[in-house]
Amino acid sequence: MARWKRKELEQAFDKYQATALKGAQTKDWTDWANCFTEDASYFEHHFGRFWGRENIQKWITATMNKWPASDMTAFPITWYSIDIHKGWIICEVMNRMADLGDGKIYQEPNITILHYAGNGMFKYEEDAYNPHNMGVTIGAWIAARKQLGANKNK
Repeated sequence: MARWKRKELEQAFDKYQATALKGAQTKDWTDWANCFTEDASYFEHHFGRFWGRENIQKWITATMNKWPASDMTAFPITWYSIDIHKGWIICEVMNRMADLGDGKIYQEPNITILHYAGNGMFKYEEDAYNPHNMGVTIGAWIAARKQLGANKNK
């Protein structure tokens, strides 16, 4: 018998995605951080490991409110898989930069692993991506932004 019901995992994942979008658009990452248990751990391959919801919130707020990350406006999921026995969700997240109006989508993927803790919250997240490719994508976005005259003092 499965440890978790798929519907419960789907609902927690839907909330997680909605709060990530809200955080990107409002710059307030509180609701996103509240998707984690107080003792959660977060492993971000470029920035390191963080323990506890409060530290995760401090890190995500500081990181995502600093330019150019502050111009990441959405995190669409291209695919995901749910393990109802372990309570794991593994997905590909696109880190999408603000639309420049040039007809191009500037985004780079990462693989996210979430471990569910129950009650709609996660106890672990790991994000893995290629920092070089992320840098190339953001560099191309910055260059296009400058070329289009959208520098806006950044």
